Amino acid sequence: MSATFEELKAAHPCFSVGAKASRGRVHLPVSPGCNIMCNFCRRDINDTEVRPGVARGVISPEEALDVAKRAVALRPDITVAGVAGPGDSLATPYALETFRLIRRYLPDMLKCMSTNGLLLPYFADEIIDIGIDALTVTVNAVDPGIQARICEGIAYKGRRYGGIEAAEILIMNQLSGIARVAAAGITVKVNTVLIPGINEAHVPDVARTVAERGAKIFNIIPLIPQHKLADRPAPDCALISETRRSAERYINVFRHCQRCRADAAGIPGGEDVSGKLYIRPVVLEDTFSHG
Repeated sequence: MSATFEELKAAHPCFSVGAKASRGRVHLPVSPGCNIMCNFCRRDINDTEVRPGVARGVISPEEALDVAKRAVALRPDITVAGVAGPGDSLATPYALETFRLIRRYLPDMLKCMSTNGLLLPYFADEIIDIGIDALTVTVNAVDPGIQARICEGIAYKGRRYGGIEAAEILIMNQLSGIARVAAAGITVKVNTVLIPGINEAHVPDVARTVAERGAKIFNIIPLIPQHKLADRPAPDCALISETRRSAERYINVFRHCQRCRADAAGIPGGEDVSGKLYIRPVVLEDTFSHG
């Protein structure tokens, strides 16, 4: 059975400022591929950048279980096993395979997964059955016209879609998937990348819409100018604060995101111990991440 929202606030660093200071997570980079093409996303394999979509390499579910065991032995304050890339967690089967192993061999660890939500309706029952405790879905717009400016296209059911058609499919699947998972009692957090000149005025609509579908917490992530949005300015503190205030009319807003790597380990904002856990570099295919 999945942890409740109140339980997550006490034990998950992404749900409480207090937990952030005393609870850690280990991100397991088991997802190599992605099925959407975001204009702000640039994935890479390195050990220096601190941002989503970056890892030292990709590991297998069995290797991930070993990493999780060693992480807990190294830092008993690590209470969460998460999969946040470097690709999308549902684009390949490895994230769900990893969580099955975590459930069997580390049953006390919270299970946290991030996804772009394109395939969420198709895997919702499996996510519920595995007992994922916290699901993060990246929803950058609920207006297809705005979404089409953020995401170039999607790969869906053996075809590539672009423009408004891709945006409509993605939004429909994200919202229906969130509603299905939330109705089963799983805590849903929504990430929205704040992109000046594209979606800053629209973010409150996203917050309201996902809250209506059952999302419990909302995380506004400032754009990192890169890839096809490299010439777009990063939002300043005033815009971030105002957007958070506007969104907070509809949903709890998370305010201490560290924009973690896909292989981060330790307490967010504190010492990162991933270098002691991930040793073997693995070459990653050139695909895209949802960020």
